[in-house]
Amino acid sequence: MKIFLLTTSPEEVRWAESNGLIDGIVTTPAMLGRTPRVEPREMLGELVASTRLPVCASAGAVNAHDIYTQGREMARLSEDLIIQVPLVEDAIVAIRRLSAEGIRVAADLVFNAAQALLAAKAGARIVSTSLEQLEVMGDHGVNVVREIRAVFDADSTPCDILAAGAATAARFAECVLAGAHAVSVTPETLRAFLVHPLTDRGVDQFLAELARQPRTRALT
Repeated sequence: MKIFLLTTSPEEVRWAESNGLIDGIVTTPAMLGRTPRVEPREMLGELVASTRLPVCASAGAVNAHDIYTQGREMARLSEDLIIQVPLVEDAIVAIRRLSAEGIRVAADLVFNAAQALLAAKAGARIVSTSLEQLEVMGDHGVNVVREIRAVFDADSTPCDILAAGAATAARFAECVLAGAHAVSVTPETLRAFLVHPLTDRGVDQFLAELARQPRTRALT
């Protein structure tokens, strides 16, 4: 099970990577454009340079020619860069061409098993489905993940499923049990996974027991 960190912060990446907590990074155009006076491509270059982990970044286009052109340019930054492409009809051509050239592609905005299978057939190495967007529409995102995994397994499809936006520990566990190969989380969510009230209570009890133990005198 892989965890991808949703961030553009090299500091957050270094903390999570050095502690062995993550397997990759995911960015969005909005995140890369958030810092004034810093070009998104420059920020992406700094992020890629700060880690040896794969980085998933979006091509800023929706037509085949521009997706392909931008994808090739972005791939020059690092062989570990995964080009994230919105799954629209025009994008299929770009996914096919990029994949044929050995560039890894993640198909984004995938919301059912049929879309996922078609993206994988076109050459996508990852399909990404947003739990939050599905649930806004009244669907249960984890069920969609489960359906995609069942279709992939039945067809022996060599493509990973990324469940985007597991906001709680319970939802994270549901995604794992549903068969997601990876889950993307924010740094805040990742840190929250380390916390539980019973853990805090247990630490308090442990410290209280230590305080009650008699101290031994040092031999003189």
